[in-house]
Amino acid sequence: MEQTPNLAGPPLTPRTAVVWSVLRAELDRRSTAELTVLDVGGGTGGFAVPLAQAGHRVTVVDASPDALAALSRRAAEAGVADRVRAVQGDGDALAGLVEPASVDLVLCHAVLEVVDDPVPVVAALAGALRPGGAASVLVAGRSAAVLGRAMNGHLDVAAALAADPDGTAGPRDTLRRRFDAEGAAALLTAAGLTVEEIHGVRVLADLLPAAVADGQPAALVELERTLAARPPWRDVAAQLHLFARRPA
Repeated sequence: MEQTPNLAGPPLTPRTAVVWSVLRAELDRRSTAELTVLDVGGGTGGFAVPLAQAGHRVTVVDASPDALAALSRRAAEAGVADRVRAVQGDGDALAGLVEPASVDLVLCHAVLEVVDDPVPVVAALAGALRPGGAASVLVAGRSAAVLGRAMNGHLDVAAALAADPDGTAGPRDTLRRRFDAEGAAALLTAAGLTVEEIHGVRVLADLLPAAVADGQPAALVELERTLAARPPWRDVAAQLHLFARRPA
């Protein structure tokens, strides 16, 4: 699947190709509509600015003022400053930052693994969506973390990650939790969302030698796409991408 002209953005990479493929399908399905988009933890606008360039209005909520300043500069340089709004805040306070049932598409990428409690954050995401609206949720995968530590010789850390209910390796771990596909889907389902698709992101990219990944980038992107939806490869990806919808 080639990158479409109405989503001008950075070249597709193993970190973005699968997610953009899913988002493009949703945008194509609603091609006549100007969507209201909420990007939670959207940082410097890697997704927000291309979505604004495609004609949608995007609000980015992020805790980092530096990231939001970079977002504003990026949006201005792309000519879409009037379509991108920056709001300082974090996922834990999302319910107080967004009007209920006001959003067509929510992006929540690499957020649920760092918030104090993902349950109210997901409830706020679901509540922000209009009926029929969709959520793109990207979370850290537990299995990949176990494999990565073991392959680097840190067997004790791998064992701790595998045994911990939240998929962490103790107080020095940078993430509060990691997910498997079933657990992440259950979290969204409990908030009233219907999970439509689950894909793996970076199935192989983090496991390959740099010379292979850097030397064959197009081939790696296509292989990532091929494996993304197929267990067991999906389930050992560094991240899991869930696409869910609020019932109409």
